[in-house]
Amino acid sequence: MSLLRKFSSRDLLLIAIFSALGLTIKPIVTPLIHLVSAPLMIPGGSLAGGFYMMWISLAMAVSGKFGTGILVGLIQAIVMITLGYFGSHGAVSLLSYSLPGIMAESVGLFYTKRTRLGFHTWSCVIANISGALIVTILVMRLPLLPLLISTVAAAISGIIGGILSWKILHKLLKFGLV
Repeated sequence: MSLLRKFSSRDLLLIAIFSALGLTIKPIVTPLIHLVSAPLMIPGGSLAGGFYMMWISLAMAVSGKFGTGILVGLIQAIVMITLGYFGSHGAVSLLSYSLPGIMAESVGLFYTKRTRLGFHTWSCVIANISGALIVTILVMRLPLLPLLISTVAAAISGIIGGILSWKILHKLLKFGLV
């Protein structure tokens, strides 16, 4: 619980909002991405993941405090398990939602300014790749070539998500919302 003491009520509220946005966008984006990914036989989550992982990067940039990415990932994992929405992942959902937050946070250790495009891009890419690897290895059990294709798709999606996260942050800053 000492991790939570350094967060203000405002920080925790923003973390909850960004966690909810990450979960809310998933059922909207995933079917659209599956229209492209299914014919190409690419796992849709890898290609769509950048759009959910961008909220982790954004939360980390807005809060500026270590542990934000971890909390976003844990909150998302707990919400998914609590609501009983396992999909095809089962209990692996705890890992597939928590690990991206931990990995994004590890990227944050290398950046003092979380308002930079490099931070958003790398944190989103690493978060998405880690989530894609968990699912493709533990759930889908893909052989090496499809695993590599899934990883490349996750990286491309992470780059797009990072750019979107960075642009959203600058709009929020411009209008004085954060």
